[in-house]
Amino acid sequence: MRCPGSPEPLSHNFVMADPTPAEIEHFIKQGLACEHLEVEGDGQHFFATIVSAQFEGANRVARHQKVYKALGDRMREQIHALSMKTLTPAEWAASPDAAGTHHH
Repeated sequence: MRCPGSPEPLSHNFVMADPTPAEIEHFIKQGLACEHLEVEGDGQHFFATIVSAQFEGANRVARHQKVYKALGDRMREQIHALSMKTLTPAEWAASPDAAGTHHH
C-alpha cells in the first residue's frame, strides 16, 4: 500500500515510443553541427546521411562515435539500429548524393 503523497510508480517511464526520423535528426543536431542531415527509417531501423565539418580528419569509426555521443543514451534505449553515411562537406560536395541538393 502506498502512503499518501508518495510518488507514482515509475514503470510508465520505461516504455518509450519508437522515435521518428525527425526526432533522430533533432537528437543528432543537438550534439553535432551538421551541414546536411537526412534520416530515414521505420521507428526500429534508421539510415542517416550526416555531413559535418567535425568529421574532418576523423576515420569512419571516430565519425560514428561522434554521432553516438550526440545521441547519448537514446542510442541504447530507443534506437534499435542506425546505419549511417558520415561525410565531410568536401566529401559531400563530391558525392553523387549531393547532386540533387545543389541549387545552381
